[in-house]
Amino acid sequence: MIVKKDFLMKLKEFGLNSYESKLWTALLSRGTSTAGELSDIANVPRSRSYDVLESLEKKGFIIMKIGKPIKYIAVQPEEVVERIKKRIEEDTVYRRKLLDNMKSAGVLNELNLLFKNGIKMIEPNDLSASLKGRQNSYNHLDLLMKEAKGNIILMTTMEGIERKHNSFKKTFKKLKDKGVKIRIAAPLNSNSQKFVKELSKIAELRNISHIQARFCVVDNKDFWFMALDDKDVHPTYDLGIWVKTPFFASAMAKMFDSVWKDLKPVKN
Repeated sequence: MIVKKDFLMKLKEFGLNSYESKLWTALLSRGTSTAGELSDIANVPRSRSYDVLESLEKKGFIIMKIGKPIKYIAVQPEEVVERIKKRIEEDTVYRRKLLDNMKSAGVLNELNLLFKNGIKMIEPNDLSASLKGRQNSYNHLDLLMKEAKGNIILMTTMEGIERKHNSFKKTFKKLKDKGVKIRIAAPLNSNSQKFVKELSKIAELRNISHIQARFCVVDNKDFWFMALDDKDVHPTYDLGIWVKTPFFASAMAKMFDSVWKDLKPVKN
């Protein structure tokens, strides 16, 4: 039996390795078969077949018949998918309980203590990073903003205002409830009305058309910016830079203030 490699690769989504994929598809094509037959059909070494079939049985992909010679029966693929979904759900519940137990057992406090002690030993020039890919950069920006205590300055592009709305709306709401002041400057037009309407409830927005930039200043300490124009780069190759630098971040905040006062406010 010949099965295309790209099809076997897709079966990794089922949590199967190469041998498991080959033996399972071989059994599906036969309905029921012995380990030796399946080994020959799938081109899997006989010395490995029994171990692999046992693994497939534990995962719920096949059933072992009683009797001699030992034969295996394929489980219907739809049923396999349901079993995988159930196993994932059970695993998720287990892992959540495990994390909750870590909190109650004080493990998280100990980890935080180690982290805080480690941070004290980091040199100032080590508190910087380059983040490849737009999503990676946004994940780090989200982390920075969640730690904000006083104010956040954000400048973005016409296309970026929609992305910021979709990516950080929940974070912005939580920050507003904490009393953090959020100011956003971006080129706005009729296409951005929907996002502006929602964002203006939780942040102060102003329209800027003469400057194109993508950056954020958090509490005048952390400076984050995107190095490339989002019109010219694919999200996968976008590049973000983060630096913890109160000196430069404060300077950027003051320059932003000097521009901000001349911008037209956007009302809710």
